[in-house]
Amino acid sequence: MKRFIKWCVEFHSWWNIRQSRKSGLFAVIVTLSVVATVMLSFPLNAQINLPPKLASELRGVWLTNIDSDVLFERDRLKGSLQRLDELNFNTIYPAVWNWGYTLYPSKVAQKVIGRSLDPTPGLQGRDILKEIVDVGHQKGLTVIPWFEFGFMAPADSLLAKNRPQWLTSRSDGTRIVKEGTHNRVWLNPFRPEVQQFIQDLIVEIVRNYNIDGIQFDDHFGLPSELGYDAYTVALYKKEHRGKAPSKNFRDPEWVRWRANKITEFMKRVFKTIKATKKDCLVSIAPNPQRFSYEFFLADWQKWERLGIIEDLVLQIYRDDLNVFVNELEYPEVKAAKRHIPVSVGILAGLKNRSVPMQQIQTQVQKIRDRNFAGVSFFFYESLWNMSKEKPQERQTGFQNIFPTSTAYPNLLAGWKPFSH
Repeated sequence: MKRFIKWCVEFHSWWNIRQSRKSGLFAVIVTLSVVATVMLSFPLNAQINLPPKLASELRGVWLTNIDSDVLFERDRLKGSLQRLDELNFNTIYPAVWNWGYTLYPSKVAQKVIGRSLDPTPGLQGRDILKEIVDVGHQKGLTVIPWFEFGFMAPADSLLAKNRPQWLTSRSDGTRIVKEGTHNRVWLNPFRPEVQQFIQDLIVEIVRNYNIDGIQFDDHFGLPSELGYDAYTVALYKKEHRGKAPSKNFRDPEWVRWRANKITEFMKRVFKTIKATKKDCLVSIAPNPQRFSYEFFLADWQKWERLGIIEDLVLQIYRDDLNVFVNELEYPEVKAAKRHIPVSVGILAGLKNRSVPMQQIQTQVQKIRDRNFAGVSFFFYESLWNMSKEKPQERQTGFQNIFPTSTAYPNLLAGWKPFSH
């Protein structure tokens, strides 16, 4: 009942903006009478979970080539986008930079890496990004390519082998960072040549495709144990009167210096994107602030305060509901919500980790209860193809979460923050 009253108040405020007080009040009285009648027709114990604001809600999903086949066959991809549209999703985040390769034909990659496209057979002779943009827009989906690997690359990739001077290291000189069973290396985000390469890839996508935005995540930072390569140490010494960085990679000043350098690059990328295509949204999908900053030197709170991100999808992949809810309540999250659309990334499952639909539905409700801009799911394959529950049961579950269609909450299209 509290939610109903709150919804009524919000509806009244919304209506007043568009109508004169006299006609608006009459319409509100009529509307509330109808809604009250409908509500009273339900059993008293029925749970009515209306989203707090139906005018817009982000309903997204990430599409990747990791543990997923969705991108590797034209008809499968088309059918998947069709099904997402039928289930009232409205946003897709297709990976475009993974495993040290682009997933679209790239002149920039050809020049620097020696290959213009990921060599996986299912991608050859195709431009999957063009396919996704064309079919996605036909279905009314917002298409925001996802720069998944950021500065990260496989240790055995052509990029790592051909440009060893671009890689950064720990204080002991080692470079390999384990990600599960995979050996990764990291391009040095402080080197001008690396920055130029990444920026050129981004501009190539923004310029050549009719995309709605572009998205980055924590991989646009750097694991905090890295940054001890000769180039970065020399740069630090130059700015600190010859003093070397702390051997403790968690040293607050050393963390701040590197994070600020990444923020400077993010500012440059934002300006370049806007100069290339003014209405291209700049979106990020990081972990909660403390983790992003301390472990990846990605200070998204500062980025948001500086106005260089326009859409935030916070990855909160937690099974414990109390921990999940706590992450929604942090001050930096509430501050961002008053400024830009803030949505929450939910884990729909992994290759060896099934997430029950009940947990997904509960988390979505907690997000809606707190007036977030929407939800996005990681990742497509685990929505219903990679679960202990039957695919049809899962699809019915998402149908219940998104019973009707709604618009994407685009900051550039007149989105307004929720009032608090």
